[in-house]
Amino acid sequence: MSLMTTLRRLAEPAPEPAPVRARVLAVAAQKGGVGKTTTAVNLAVAAARFQGLRTLLVDLDGQGHVETALVAHLAESPGEGPSLSDILLGRQRDLLEAVRPTRIPGLFVTPSDKGLAATEGILAGRIGKEFLLRGVLHRARERFDWVVLDCPPNLGNLTLNALAAADACLVPCDMSILALSGVSDLCAVLDTIRERLGHPIALLGIVPTRVDRRNARLTEAVLAELAGTYGDLVCRTHVPVSAALARAQMEGMSIHDFDSTSAGARAYRALADEVSERLETVQTRTKARP
Repeated sequence: MSLMTTLRRLAEPAPEPAPVRARVLAVAAQKGGVGKTTTAVNLAVAAARFQGLRTLLVDLDGQGHVETALVAHLAESPGEGPSLSDILLGRQRDLLEAVRPTRIPGLFVTPSDKGLAATEGILAGRIGKEFLLRGVLHRARERFDWVVLDCPPNLGNLTLNALAAADACLVPCDMSILALSGVSDLCAVLDTIRERLGHPIALLGIVPTRVDRRNARLTEAVLAELAGTYGDLVCRTHVPVSAALARAQMEGMSIHDFDSTSAGARAYRALADEVSERLETVQTRTKARP
């Protein structure tokens, strides 16, 4: 099957079995260091802060970078509760049990935990392992407008769980040849999930990240390759290289709170608007299909 045929199929999701309130968005990339967690965090904050959407950000990456990036915004922990690993392994049945509030109105977080690395391996032996996260998201989908899943930087069992639970996938791609190759691999996985698992996930868009106009030759080459291969699946919004983004992470703050006038803050606010538009288009297409 050609890549263009695959892309057309990914852009036209199959009907969902039942309407639900929340739209579940997986932010995934096979390669690390492309701005995946930065995108998940600042996109979720922008949705809550500027669009008034009740948003849940779930950290499926055992490195725990979401909590690090938002530590200044996290409310005091209510005490010991079940971890995400407990929930995925069936010790608890509801993802809401692991949700923590933040000081950002409308934003909630399910943090990573140290057991996720071991959970990845344990899931390999479970029947229906790809659908465990999907099974514990039901109540969360009733309580939130957006659920943003920050995936590990690989195509292992936790990423497959996220993709099998999500309505759509957003793929950050930095200005490197390796990242381009990773996008193609992820598209193949999305097509496999649709065909073999029967799950109607859509490729929502590919977000160019770490765009550095000072390195014009490489940047233009990568952007041209993305446009030529993926067409309008490439997001209009480009996230630039930004020192403010790196400093915000060091301070444990979203870019919108650290420096709301920076190029990075403007880009992620624009990306939130674009993602909302694209999600609406996906939902409209889904309802229109027989």
